Amino acid sequence: MKGLLSRISEFFNDVKAELKKVSYPTRSETMGSTTVVLILVFMVGIYLSLLDIALVKAVRFIIQ
Repeated sequence: MKGLLSRISEFFNDVKAELKKVSYPTRSETMGSTTVVLILVFMVGIYLSLLDIALVKAVRFIIQ
């Protein structure tokens, strides 16, 4: 049982040490990344909407 408790303690000590190594982005980096993601999502949404409209028209043309 002592071995298990020492391994658990060692694990949490390792986790704590690794978390100290993490470098978190600054607020401006986060805002910049978020802006890029939102613009890309908007552009892909427009592209998929136009593609959907074109495919619907093509299928209707083929069916008629």
